[in-house]
Amino acid sequence: MAVMSAILAAARRTAQAHGYGGLNFRDLADEVGIKAASIYHHFPSKADLGAAVARRYWQDAAANLESMLAETSDPACCLRRYPDLFRRSLASDNRMCLCSFMAAEYDDLPEAVKQEVQAFADVNVVWLSKVLSAAGVVDSGESEQRGSRDLRRCRGRAAHGEESLRYFALRLVDR
Repeated sequence: MAVMSAILAAARRTAQAHGYGGLNFRDLADEVGIKAASIYHHFPSKADLGAAVARRYWQDAAANLESMLAETSDPACCLRRYPDLFRRSLASDNRMCLCSFMAAEYDDLPEAVKQEVQAFADVNVVWLSKVLSAAGVVDSGESEQRGSRDLRRCRGRAAHGEESLRYFALRLVDR
């Protein structure tokens, strides 16, 4: 399992810097210190690797979102902290959110990877919908549409850097 975790971590860094197209088994093997054949043992194809990386990414994001809710009973506070998910990626060697990066190349992704990238969006929209409604920002009938819009805006702000994310966080609750 340690080798698989190392492969996934290296693949995540690469995909955040270069997108799905930048994943290369030989380069990843060199970074991890193994032979490329070892990667194929865990991930028979680039699509399998890309899907596993995106799956782990959205699962980590979902856990972070739920943790945020568990830490405070104030949904407005959670909304203000939401952009931190994207900010952390920027703070890590100025990398973009993995699924935002992959969403930009969505049309060219294998179906398995597309499903995992969509799962990231779905998890975020469901969470935003729930918290926007709980904060009284929108009524429950509007929350999914607003959650989807705010996810797109946050992704766009992340592409423009830290200041843009900070501005978005301040405005998230007020709109």
